[in-house]
Amino acid sequence: MKRATKEWVEKAEDDYRTAELIALSSELLHDQRCFHCQQAAEKYLKALLEELGRSVEKTHELEDLLDQLLPHYLSLRSLRRGLAFLSQFAVEVRYPGDNATKRQAVSALRWAGKVRHACRSLLGLPPSPRRRKRP
Repeated sequence: MKRATKEWVEKAEDDYRTAELIALSSELLHDQRCFHCQQAAEKYLKALLEELGRSVEKTHELEDLLDQLLPHYLSLRSLRRGLAFLSQFAVEVRYPGDNATKRQAVSALRWAGKVRHACRSLLGLPPSPRRRKRP
């Protein structure tokens, strides 16, 4: 695996783990959980693009990333609906006027987990990574 791919995966795992920790919290942080789920999915898709040697765009549109990957990984097509759902949490929930619900937050974590599992499998990584030690 390329070094840059590994870095994308590490960042994706950080976002996914953050979403999991928020889910376990007693705080009602639905916006933040949804945002980190979107970010995890985005970074996992970008890891696949990196591994393919494709340029990694600065975009939050997960369906656009999926379209770039489908010629190489047809198995990802089943994630389209979930990626469309997650894309809405890239920007809007970070500003006043739009709030995620608990139901959306639960669904976001479920979809992020599916994206994570699919991407890790395609990259030849185990389903559950060992936790990195922090300095």
